Amino acid sequence: MELRLDDAQRAFRDEVQAFLDRSLPERLRTGSALTSGVFAEPDIAREWQAILEAKGWLVYHWPREAGGPGWSPLQRWIFEKECALAGAPALPGMGLKLVGPVLYAFGSAAQQDHFLPRLRSAEHVWAQGFSEPGSGSDLASLRTRAVRDGDHYVVSGHKIWTTQAQFANHLFALVRTDPAVKPQKGISFLLIDMATPGLSVRPILSASGDHELNEVFLDEVRVPVANRIGDEGQGWTIAKFLLENERGGSSFAPQLLADLARLTKAVGAWRGDLASQAERLRLEAEALEMTELRTLMELEAGEGPSLRSLTTKLIASEIRQGIDRLAVDGFGLAGLQLPAQRPFYGDAAPPAFGSAQAQVAAARYLNSRSWSIFGGTSEIQLSIIAKAALGL
Repeated sequence: MELRLDDAQRAFRDEVQAFLDRSLPERLRTGSALTSGVFAEPDIAREWQAILEAKGWLVYHWPREAGGPGWSPLQRWIFEKECALAGAPALPGMGLKLVGPVLYAFGSAAQQDHFLPRLRSAEHVWAQGFSEPGSGSDLASLRTRAVRDGDHYVVSGHKIWTTQAQFANHLFALVRTDPAVKPQKGISFLLIDMATPGLSVRPILSASGDHELNEVFLDEVRVPVANRIGDEGQGWTIAKFLLENERGGSSFAPQLLADLARLTKAVGAWRGDLASQAERLRLEAEALEMTELRTLMELEAGEGPSLRSLTTKLIASEIRQGIDRLAVDGFGLAGLQLPAQRPFYGDAAPPAFGSAQAQVAAARYLNSRSWSIFGGTSEIQLSIIAKAALGL
């Protein structure tokens, strides 16, 4: 299914394609294709980040006044689709897509001048400190406390499911600064240097054996008040803004369709029930793409996104898990291999049975279960749809 583009849009697409043909190394395409986790490994992600920054296209989703290229919503979609078709690595999302927009929307001029250039250069690598034991979907119940002590907050608590914290040097965190008010009113948003004494990271291995997640412990960590974003008690408002970016900051369908096409090529030919599953997933992904495009057209026309946009993350999660389940079935016995060694690409990759694509299938299937959890569980998404769209 192809979107009919006008002359200017086709010229922009051709420019993106030419750039990708010229500037995206084959080793990054291979690394992306054989990444087992939800997020790209730092070696390929940071190299791609540097290439895009040199081109001026790294923060393509930021407005021009914040340092972005000023692309329209449809231009952003064209770029994401062409990157998906070319097999480009996923960009580090915690900094570029989450805390970056928070900084340019809520940060002071001094904070923007200090943090945004270092985020773009990858000098600062960010992790997200939101979830806690017992405070995941019910984020307002978080207990990590921050007590004011002169020009600092003294922060103590425990964060969990912190993605790629083992690679990060900065943490953006929600902390409780006032326990006496309504839970949502007593939360603030802090930026924390992870080299500060009292902060430690402990790995969590997933069922696949991948190390993407961590626990973060904060034991009287001193954080300058100057590193608070917004006012004290404004953290809940900022968090809602950030989560809206996490749930709807990109189009999901281009990557899903590209991955399904690559899987179909790798398997060779679908037969029987697998052929029906592959066709159903393709149709669902194309329907999702049309839904996302309708939302982009609304934004292009200066309108706010309609309520249908609330469904995209939920549907994308189901399709993602369906594609990864189909891969395991399609590769047969070869799709069940699960070596402990990572990554699956490069000179130190474990020997593959069948093919490298088959070798990564089981790990991807296990890791994609998290799609219906991160960014708001599917149950939370259904509740949002029921309340906001259906009035229930």
